[in-house]
Amino acid sequence: MTDSALKGKKVAFLVATEGIEQVELTEPWKAVQEAGGEPVLLSTKEGTVQAFDHLDAADTFPVDVVVDHASPSEYAALVLPGGVANPDALRTSLSAVKFVGQFAASVRPIAAICHAPWTLVEADVVKGRRLTSWPSLRTDLRNAGAEWVDEEVVVDRNGPGPLITSRNPDDLPAFNRVLVETLAEVTA
Repeated sequence: MTDSALKGKKVAFLVATEGIEQVELTEPWKAVQEAGGEPVLLSTKEGTVQAFDHLDAADTFPVDVVVDHASPSEYAALVLPGGVANPDALRTSLSAVKFVGQFAASVRPIAAICHAPWTLVEADVVKGRRLTSWPSLRTDLRNAGAEWVDEEVVVDRNGPGPLITSRNPDDLPAFNRVLVETLAEVTA
């Protein structure tokens, strides 16, 4: 991909206020930037969010937009980073779940890694879709009507917009490549 493949495309990264697996935020963020896109950090509150390196506190990142004030139509794609605590908290936020549901109804891609599909389950957007995730979500996804598979990256196009999912940080190179390739296909 060229450094202008995503020129003019804003990509929403939606996270809770803490518990984000840092590398699952920073590596896709960097991939979007390097392809010419504009990543935007959305969260449930103003201020900063606390990322983690597994169980250890890592860096903080400034919130660009509170999800209550965000419109899915402003973004070409949505990225949901993982971590255990992040999506668990995010799925209890009515505004975050509503945003994800509205985004899923559009034709634009959603990319979720590791535990992030929990938020997709809460938004009721996985039924009939093929996904992967951290293995412990397998039963949750199946109970919500998804087909769960153990693969590095899965792109499901059996809905309004593509769902891109990966299992864990080891899958980030493939996840990032597919995210950028899929987003490059989207007309802004």
